[in-house]
Amino acid sequence: MCERNPRYEHLFRKSQDAKRGGHDAWAVHSTGEKVAVALVLNRFDWLTEQGYTIAEAIERAGPEWAAMIPHIARQLADE
Repeated sequence: MCERNPRYEHLFRKSQDAKRGGHDAWAVHSTGEKVAVALVLNRFDWLTEQGYTIAEAIERAGPEWAAMIPHIARQLADE
């Protein structure tokens, strides 16, 4: 899953924006993006703000993004 594709790049950029810009940058994303980015950034408070549990957020993110989340989180941590 280290292979970077357009969907990976999209989620990476959204996560990077939210990491740098905080809640305000995160708040402009679509619901699906918000949930996935909150998982990447380990922001349970953002998930609960959207009304999602962790399990519901993983389901909402879908299998493709769920598989990318750990890789993106590590890449952001290395920046």
